[in-house]
Amino acid sequence: MSTYRYRQYRNALKSTPFVGRYMPYEKDGLPDSIPFEWMAWVEMHQEFSREISNSINELTRFTHHLAAWRNVAAPLNDQQKFQLAHEFISPLATLALNLPYVIRSRLIFATAHLCHQANKAREGLKWTDDLPLDSEIVFAQADQYGKPWKPYSKLKVALERIGDKAFQVATGDFRNAYNHRFSPRILVGQTQIVTRKVEKGTGKVSYGYGGIDPLSLDLIVKQLEVVCEHCYKAFDGFRKMVKEHEKAIIGTLSP
Repeated sequence: MSTYRYRQYRNALKSTPFVGRYMPYEKDGLPDSIPFEWMAWVEMHQEFSREISNSINELTRFTHHLAAWRNVAAPLNDQQKFQLAHEFISPLATLALNLPYVIRSRLIFATAHLCHQANKAREGLKWTDDLPLDSEIVFAQADQYGKPWKPYSKLKVALERIGDKAFQVATGDFRNAYNHRFSPRILVGQTQIVTRKVEKGTGKVSYGYGGIDPLSLDLIVKQLEVVCEHCYKAFDGFRKMVKEHEKAIIGTLSP
């Protein structure tokens, strides 16, 4: 059964329209010979840009693969879907549904670090190395250090759309529930049979029974395609911001 279904998937992959685009891998636009004070920015940019491109491209590829599996799974009964989910689909879908938060966090981290370093070009001797430890960097740091750079405002808007409330609601808050509670199943099965609620104001406690349905591949693919578009916009904004960094750094170099 596994070999047969996998062959079906490979055939479906060939005929499933590709939705999205792959992020580029680019070298920075700085001169080959650069003062040592800018090496941290150069090395961080090289690593961060590559890894962010990798992450977004993975999400794009996984979404395309899930679209192919969707076409294979559509006519199957629940038992057949269970076998397919267990062997192939659930691991891929689980990783894909967690990736938007990963991409958003990596963009925030990279923005905070690169803007912090690039601010030396603006502040000169007034610049201080006051960035918090890596484990403490959150959106507030990206705001703080990115604010002086004009492209950051559009980047911020795009970042806020990645894995936003609409995505969380549509996917049953999968990422958060998967890591901290019990998430919806993929394709078949139910979870959260009993839910506990506390009424605001009165503090009255009640219990609900029934469970939540699994996430369909049709829903997952549609939601991930939307998230991919937000990721592309965020990465485009990130690249524009980096170009502004490069101009400012070049402006500090001796003729």
